[in-house]
Amino acid sequence: MPLEFSSSDDAPSREHVFGVLTDDACREILAALEEPRTVADTADAIGRPLSTTYRKLDRLTEAGLVRETVGVGRSRNRKSRYVTDFERVAIGLDDDRSLRVEVEGSSDPLVGLWTQDS
Repeated sequence: MPLEFSSSDDAPSREHVFGVLTDDACREILAALEEPRTVADTADAIGRPLSTTYRKLDRLTEAGLVRETVGVGRSRNRKSRYVTDFERVAIGLDDDRSLRVEVEGSSDPLVGLWTQDS
């Protein structure tokens, strides 16, 4: 089911979604998050510093494109992992020629589910 980002206070603005999609590091992170990853694993996968990776993951989460999941691993430590939370992003024009951003959320109910440390 598509989510239309318009004037709702709780939905990310289209500018926010555009901003993360035009950011090279954000796109690299999206490509790397085929499965849930910790921040450190994500930083290693994209070859960027942890500080940059944290900042970009925050932006992606705020834009509704990534979800943070928290679980307990074998060591019983709580650890956050991140995973993409969409299937498709569409950008188009409404009948009144204003821009519209639609994000189709993930249809997999197990997105982000994990139970053990790697």
